[in-house]
Amino acid sequence: MASITIDIPDNQLQKLQELAKLHGISLEALLSASIEEWLSEQKSDFNEAANYVLKKNAELYRRLA
Repeated sequence: MASITIDIPDNQLQKLQELAKLHGISLEALLSASIEEWLSEQKSDFNEAANYVLKKNAELYRRLA
């Protein structure tokens, strides 16, 4: 597993620590889950866009085949 280091303002760090504490998890677990969710949303957004384009252009693709 890789590690990264980022600089964030102290107030953001405090908010993240409070949020992690509220959920009863470590800050690392909170950030890891947030990143995983963000990456999943990105994939979902791409799939939705691709399906829209394929559906919209289905007749064109049929004619070109």
